[in-house]
Amino acid sequence: MTDAVRGSIALLFLVSTVRLCAEENPAPLPDLTEIQVVSSLDGEKQSVVYWAPEKARTGSHPMLVFLHSWSANYQQKNDKWQREVVARNWVYLHPDFRGPNSSPKACGSRFARQDILDAMDWATRTFQIDSNRVYLAGTSGGGHMAMLMAGHHADRFSAVSAWVGISDLAKWYSFHTRDGKPGRYAQMVLKSLGGPPGESDVRDADYRDRSPWFHLHKVGDLPIELCAGVRDGHTGSVPIMHSLRAFNVIAKAADTKQISDAEISQLWDNGKLSRPLPFDTRADEAYGRQILLRRTSKRARVTIFDGGHEGFPVPACNWLSQHNRRVQNQR
Repeated sequence: MTDAVRGSIALLFLVSTVRLCAEENPAPLPDLTEIQVVSSLDGEKQSVVYWAPEKARTGSHPMLVFLHSWSANYQQKNDKWQREVVARNWVYLHPDFRGPNSSPKACGSRFARQDILDAMDWATRTFQIDSNRVYLAGTSGGGHMAMLMAGHHADRFSAVSAWVGISDLAKWYSFHTRDGKPGRYAQMVLKSLGGPPGESDVRDADYRDRSPWFHLHKVGDLPIELCAGVRDGHTGSVPIMHSLRAFNVIAKAADTKQISDAEISQLWDNGKLSRPLPFDTRADEAYGRQILLRRTSKRARVTIFDGGHEGFPVPACNWLSQHNRRVQNQR
């Protein structure tokens, strides 16, 4: 072995060691600042935590609005997402929207949706936000809310990344109700919606208002990706059908090819497609997981990966950063 080869091996070992140490001992995250924003609908105060680069008040910066999960609030620790945003020098906005989904004004209500918009409006008044790069992301209950905001307020975002989200609250309630007994998540739905679906037209309309499945046909040219682990629903709380059928709503509205019922069944029953298309399983290094299905419909994309109920900030932010789309109606 020559000295040059030995030197190259040593350098590769050093780089790998430094990278491994950085992953195991990441630099401390900057502190988040907490403020309160008054709802423009009912006057209630909602807390928001944020981080902004030093020059965000004088120079234009992208912003990621990251949404807390189903049972959490704005105090939820999302260090991996925050770290990715800080590394990219984006503004990080983490709003509360009525806390856990166990009260009438939470769980995707018009009040919860307005809380997110009000927090964004505060940020755009306070910092120089790049109006072509206003991004939204969330996992689980945050994925539900990200999809819902995309359907109700597509003009406010440059791109949206939703992970393992609930798209139909009535179907999710049924999934978590066994032998007529509501489980934990179904009980939270009852506290939010006032009762089960199917008992009155008014309540069913409320279920639809809070379910992305009924609004995603309105996303238009908004770039949106829906991601889910194939084992979710088996080992996690949200079956992959919520992401797949949400994508089909978008594809139908765009008059593009939908994912077939047979393909959905294969993924659910067998964890893989019997005859994947060539682009379905193309590797994506940012995931670090096998891709089992990937389909697109104009500016929308769905990805089913080998995993469970989880979200990955690196591929999400990679995908979001590819999109520039001017937002409207900033206040």
